[in-house]
Amino acid sequence: MIAFTLDGLPVQAAPGETIWQVAKRVGTDLPHLCLKPTPGYLPDGNCRVCMVAVEGERTLVASCRRLPTPNMVVSTNAERAVTARRLVLELLLADQPARADAPDPDAAIWRTADQLGVQSSRFAPTRTAPPCDQSHGAITVSLEACIACGLCAQACRSVQVNDVIGMAHRGTATVPVFDLDQMLGQSTCVACGECVQACPTGALREATLVGRSTAAADTIDTLCPYCGVGCQTTVTVDAGAIVKVDGRAGPANGERLCVKGRFGFDYIDHPHRLTQPMIRRADAPKDAACRIDPANPWDTFRPATWDEALTVAAAGLKAVRDGSGGQALAGFGSAKASNEEAYLFQKLVRVGFGTNNVDHCTRLCHASSVAALIEGIGSGAVTAPFTAVADSDCIFVIGARPTENHPVAATYLKQAVKRGAKLIVADPRGHALMDHATHRLQFRPGTDVALLNAMLHTIVTEDLIDRASIAAYVDGYDAFARNLSDFSADAMADVTGIAAETIRQAARAYATAKAAILFWGMGISQSTHGTDNARCLIALALITGQIGRPGTGLHPLRGQNNVQGASDAGLIPMVYPDYAAVDAPEHQARFEAAWGRALDPIRGLTVVEILDAAASRSIRAMYILGENPAMSDPDQAHARTALATLDHLVVQDIFLTETAMLADVVLPASAHAEKLGSYTNTNRQVQIGRPVRPPPGEARVDWQIIQDLANRLGLAWCYPDAGAIYEEMRATMPSLSGLPWQRLLAEGAVTYPAADAETPGQDILFGDRFPTASGRARLVPARLTAPGEAPDPDYPLILTTGRLLEHWHTGAMTRRARVLDQLEPAAMVAIHPDLAHTLGLQAGDRAQVTSRRGAITAAIRLDPEVPVGVVFIPFAFAEAAANQLTNDALDPVG
Repeated sequence: MIAFTLDGLPVQAAPGETIWQVAKRVGTDLPHLCLKPTPGYLPDGNCRVCMVAVEGERTLVASCRRLPTPNMVVSTNAERAVTARRLVLELLLADQPARADAPDPDAAIWRTADQLGVQSSRFAPTRTAPPCDQSHGAITVSLEACIACGLCAQACRSVQVNDVIGMAHRGTATVPVFDLDQMLGQSTCVACGECVQACPTGALREATLVGRSTAAADTIDTLCPYCGVGCQTTVTVDAGAIVKVDGRAGPANGERLCVKGRFGFDYIDHPHRLTQPMIRRADAPKDAACRIDPANPWDTFRPATWDEALTVAAAGLKAVRDGSGGQALAGFGSAKASNEEAYLFQKLVRVGFGTNNVDHCTRLCHASSVAALIEGIGSGAVTAPFTAVADSDCIFVIGARPTENHPVAATYLKQAVKRGAKLIVADPRGHALMDHATHRLQFRPGTDVALLNAMLHTIVTEDLIDRASIAAYVDGYDAFARNLSDFSADAMADVTGIAAETIRQAARAYATAKAAILFWGMGISQSTHGTDNARCLIALALITGQIGRPGTGLHPLRGQNNVQGASDAGLIPMVYPDYAAVDAPEHQARFEAAWGRALDPIRGLTVVEILDAAASRSIRAMYILGENPAMSDPDQAHARTALATLDHLVVQDIFLTETAMLADVVLPASAHAEKLGSYTNTNRQVQIGRPVRPPPGEARVDWQIIQDLANRLGLAWCYPDAGAIYEEMRATMPSLSGLPWQRLLAEGAVTYPAADAETPGQDILFGDRFPTASGRARLVPARLTAPGEAPDPDYPLILTTGRLLEHWHTGAMTRRARVLDQLEPAAMVAIHPDLAHTLGLQAGDRAQVTSRRGAITAAIRLDPEVPVGVVFIPFAFAEAAANQLTNDALDPVG
């Protein structure tokens, strides 16, 4: 520690701590404009409003950059320092518009003016600003307010690592520019809004807020409702409406957000919101092909009171249960609901319906990953957070597009590369993260096992394995190594389309790294050989010892905001909460004691099996909470036909989704921003989401609806609040034993597992043993298997589906968010320019895409990152739904 004097008081600075940081720590509020005291930003010292006096030095110094030295004497309130700060601010204000005309009248520059008592400037303007740039739907550029502080460039280059913004020109003409001095709307900006949050003047401002003051509005700390990253947010609410979302310093995001988190909030006020219960009209029979106008559903449904709707909903479920047995019932829960709602939903199905037929979207995302992880290491959770890349010198990403699907997580990966880490990216379709890769492996679709086994073959034959780790913690190595004999890099080069030496170089980079970490996504798991893909990835980590240490691990990136928590809470047909097998007598007895009811010992049906059973009439009734299988399930026509065949369907949602259109009873639910609950992100961080407003109209909080329905089925539940549900759930889940509700409320986010209520959660798992009976992991060999469907002369192209940066899942939320839908308003089909030339198509042409299951029409988009024989279609657009085309072939394990 460095001892010095600050304003006459003895203080100490840690190594690397600036005068400004010490002053803030001891309670001295020094003004600042070009400084953003957030990880990722560096002090520039160019605005000069934080200057202080140092005894014995002629000139004032910028406190944001100056490091204290032993016995230094610093004065923050010396007259010459205060006068200089006021003068600097006057000079800056000379080029600002009047506060009443400023793009952000509450910006930091005006708050600083208030702090320093500077109301106007004596100086004449020094520059003429370019005209306002309103070319972007999310962000307005008003350079008349710019002070050239450079924070926007830091935000874009160093924090989000998008490299769109740079500072151009000289002297008073210095301004930020986008790409090669383009209009923002024509640039490669991804609208993360980091520049907006960093800007101290409003020169970069949310387009909807230009000129508007939000000083009198309320702010609430909560969570983003979208992907599994779990970004913490501060939401600004004015007159009952969300008007602004900022990133908050959470453990997963460090104040960062993506375009969805920052601009995708107004869906909750869309005119399509369900605000009253509805019952299907007697003269409106179900039709699998029907489309109902969500703004005018009254030809199909009639409004009902809550009492009537719940009575009809429960009566239909009870009639099937009592007449055909619990096995004729099923429930789909939601990975967007809270932990408490997921727990209560699966409990209702098991206790109230009398069946384990309960599942959710994890079945169609990471079920094969979880199957392989439990088989191999005894746990389905990630072994390290994505922030562990700070300690990695090699990062391997395969079958995932984090720059689109987990953009904030991607910032940590890109920062690690800038620091010097190697990045291996493997994917059949090129994407933005590949621009940062040191090893780019664009392999042929469906050849994942060939590529990974070739890497494993290289590691084994070149003796790059960690023998000590294998001996201490891993079973099955000899048989596993023998299986690799046919998978040399030379033999797999023609299969994968990747040169043998390129495969070997990637394998060596991963195996020889001091600390390497693995990330994967739906490209690995959504496959008929998804479990084999994941087995190979697990083997990579196990045989090289790249697990259980800082900077190492296995991380299947979770897709939805609570898919980890919903799975943990037991929203899976073969396990109770905390993955306790339903067909294990000891677990059945434990949950029967906890819940006071006899439980079915037979494993339930999965999502896809339930829909097959509905089509064959062995499932007769369903309760669906916040899921949209009519859009998201493979072979959409089959899914819709199955749902339409049900005797009774109850759907609880915030919009009249394609699934709700087939319901007998529709129950209006609460959006994420309208309820209190806990959510578990992809890093195993359990976080509190807080309501920013009540649900609209007659809509209700989801757990209350579940409880009301349960009571009409004879369960007599009486939970007073979400905390009571959580504590019951925690009592059944050892993983949450160290995370009591009051701790979550106090800390906001805690990683599980934690030894007790006072101990920090454990970020890195399995350093000394695995959660298996023997404490050892298991290697499982994988062989090449044929895809569920291969190109032929009639259908010569390969279809791949996925998300767009701007749209979430089936689009129910994001397509009702004004900014997001403006940025990506229409369905499209992305193909390589060479394929377009061969087919005689140009960008913007309408084209029909046909598979053996259906056909859709959408606009052509030319994308050189899509391989020539491949077609990419996002599945967020109901008017051209990709899942009308997809094959419903299954992974036999997951």
